[in-house]
Amino acid sequence: MTTEQAEHHTRDQPLSILYRGSLLSCNYDCGYCPFAKAQDSRESLARDAVELQRFVDWVSQQTRPIRILFTPWGEAYIRRYYQQAMAQLGNMPQVRRVAIQTNLSLTTDAIERSYSETLALWCTYHPSQTTAEAFLEKCAFLKGRGIRFSVGMVGNRDELGQIETMRKALPDDVYLWVNANRDEQADYQAQELAMLKQIDPLFEQNLHHYPSLGKTCHTGSEVISVDGSGNVQRCHFIKQSLGNLYDGTFQPTLAPCTNQTCDCHIGYIHLPHLDLKKHYGEGLLERVPETMTPHQHT
Repeated sequence: MTTEQAEHHTRDQPLSILYRGSLLSCNYDCGYCPFAKAQDSRESLARDAVELQRFVDWVSQQTRPIRILFTPWGEAYIRRYYQQAMAQLGNMPQVRRVAIQTNLSLTTDAIERSYSETLALWCTYHPSQTTAEAFLEKCAFLKGRGIRFSVGMVGNRDELGQIETMRKALPDDVYLWVNANRDEQADYQAQELAMLKQIDPLFEQNLHHYPSLGKTCHTGSEVISVDGSGNVQRCHFIKQSLGNLYDGTFQPTLAPCTNQTCDCHIGYIHLPHLDLKKHYGEGLLERVPETMTPHQHT
């Protein structure tokens, strides 16, 4: 492939952006999370809103197809300025997907405010913070509205029964994923692992620290991580700068991974040798597999 052909291929290939602004606040108080009940000042929220609008403005000027996943430290979806930005982005012709990680605690009116046909939600249910009934009511709204979404839970051993209950309560065709609790992973019993793998057929993938040093990875070229100032890294886990979106110094860079291992879903799904795209297809960002058959309760 010539340089000109490579550049043309890059322009046609969608760029996936994992955006993480300066927002830290969360309205939940999960015991394992360092951002539990964290608060942002009025000034810090105003700064985050300005940064987000700058990102929206940048995207509006692009011609390359773009997919966006918001991966905030805290809970961003409850903020009106995120809802409005997502609607703006989702209605741009070059934007193929707008997704966000959320605890789904916002109102259905707020979800409507963010709506576009490109909207997709990566939802996490926290049993210690809300009732299953309230969470499932929001899921029913998403389902009725035709919004793509997945539901996830952390595989805390003291919440395995609630994970099983949530699986039974969700529609069969809604994917329930489980993230292994790394602190408890060594303590999972064989029957617990079997149950989790039955609930989430892809749970096995989340149990490993994948050797990644020197491996080809799509991050840096097809996928990038961007902060509120527009600084670009290949992913959230490698701090090497790839330039800045706003000053023109960012150039997509295909290079091998420099970390020893990769154990986070939003990282290892971009390792081509794992071939995980075969499961997710176009649902890779929002964690919605395309190849799985509807879940059958047992």
